[in-house]
Amino acid sequence: MMPLLVEMIGIEKRFPGVYSLRGVDFNLEKGEVHALMGENGAGKSTLMKILSGVYQKDGGTVKVSDQLTDFDGPKAAQKAGVGIIHQELSLMNDLTVAQNVFIGREPRSSWGVIDEKRLNSQASDIFKKMNFDIEPMTEIGSLTVAKQQMVEIAKALSFQSRVLIMDEPTAALNDAEIAELFVIIRRLKSEGVGIIYISHKMDEIKQIADRVTVLRDGEYIGTVEAKETPLSKIISMMVGREVKDEAVYIPDLSTQPELLAVKGLNRGKEIKDVNFSLKKGEILGFAGLMGAGRTEVARAIFGADPIDSGEVWVNGKLCQIESPSDAVAAGIGYLSEDRKHFGLALGMDVRANIAMATLNRFTRSLGALNEAEMSSIANGYIKQLGIRTPSDTQEVGFLSGGNQQKVVIAKWLLKDCDILIFDEPTRGIDVGAKSEIYKLLESLAKQGKAIIVISSELPEVMRLSHRIAVMCQGKLTGILPGGKETTQEQIMALATQ
Repeated sequence: MMPLLVEMIGIEKRFPGVYSLRGVDFNLEKGEVHALMGENGAGKSTLMKILSGVYQKDGGTVKVSDQLTDFDGPKAAQKAGVGIIHQELSLMNDLTVAQNVFIGREPRSSWGVIDEKRLNSQASDIFKKMNFDIEPMTEIGSLTVAKQQMVEIAKALSFQSRVLIMDEPTAALNDAEIAELFVIIRRLKSEGVGIIYISHKMDEIKQIADRVTVLRDGEYIGTVEAKETPLSKIISMMVGREVKDEAVYIPDLSTQPELLAVKGLNRGKEIKDVNFSLKKGEILGFAGLMGAGRTEVARAIFGADPIDSGEVWVNGKLCQIESPSDAVAAGIGYLSEDRKHFGLALGMDVRANIAMATLNRFTRSLGALNEAEMSSIANGYIKQLGIRTPSDTQEVGFLSGGNQQKVVIAKWLLKDCDILIFDEPTRGIDVGAKSEIYKLLESLAKQGKAIIVISSELPEVMRLSHRIAVMCQGKLTGILPGGKETTQEQIMALATQ
């Protein structure tokens, strides 16, 4: 056994109305990747926030490099060699890449002025080690979510951490970027760095992890060897039950009306003459590599980005959609891939977020809100979707990523849109919750909703879609049938044309 970099024993953490962690044990050896797994709300992120100084524990002991610690903040943890890459990005859009990597630690001249040349050079050195091709002076706000995630990783590496916590680090990365990240992880391992790896992607765990520790409902379930343990056992440990992944059912939609038609959609180099239609009760999956234009098409349809040319028809009528409010009025709902910035008000409570798109429904005379009705409806969706929250008055920012996603889904279900666009609907969501989301989307389709699903996970697109639209470099290169008729190879052939 290698020396322990981290030893956590009997960790307790309570929040108002809920016990988040109860007697949890966890340790990390030098030069290992230790995967921490569990359903959303299991306590994974809470345990890591205690280790990284974001939260203070209510019980138990923490040792880092054999020293008892009780970090009073993230800076103290960083000083002790503990770095964390959060699931949700925490970058400043108006600053450059280099400024974000070294914020608060910028090199300065003898006059006390920030030395921009040295700053950019130091950032460039880190990017070269990562094999990450980006200009240090690039403004963060101009980058894709995937590239922003790589900058977050660079920022954590800049602290030269001995313990590195990665919370869903590949959620926004494509296969090539994930492969590059794994090269970085293996190099760090060889240098003696210990990595705590949180992910819901089972194939990644088998590729990169040495051990797996599972939490469920805030309690320690067990630790197993990653290579020797079947995925079915790990899943069973996580959810406490067997999860069956049924094949997609392809309904006969030949007599169903067309709810959405997109004709000749163009926007710069991002969208090039895209045409497709969507019938009532249909789930149309969008596949393609990162940057193929899938999200850009969704945002254009929803009015979030202006188009150069093209038409959007809803229920047989040409719609002039110039803003999201126009799209919502036409019966289109959009769940963004970036729920933190475009789907939620993190400082507001669950019920307010669920009611956000339908506030007129709850508004009384003189502008007062019917909070009792808001609460009643919110609690209905909390029960229906299995949202783990102490109450409907809990701030959304305190929920896990998967539960935040369910709140966004509840918002659009309440709005009762005929057309729903789900952009990466299960990003950061565990296997048990994924199965629930799949069943929910299928149920909505059976109710007559027309659904677009954009996903970077090919098995997910194939599992859900009645038809699969494939994009490459802004063009729609083909539409394939769903179900067993289509293979991943066929999709990738169209995605790389």
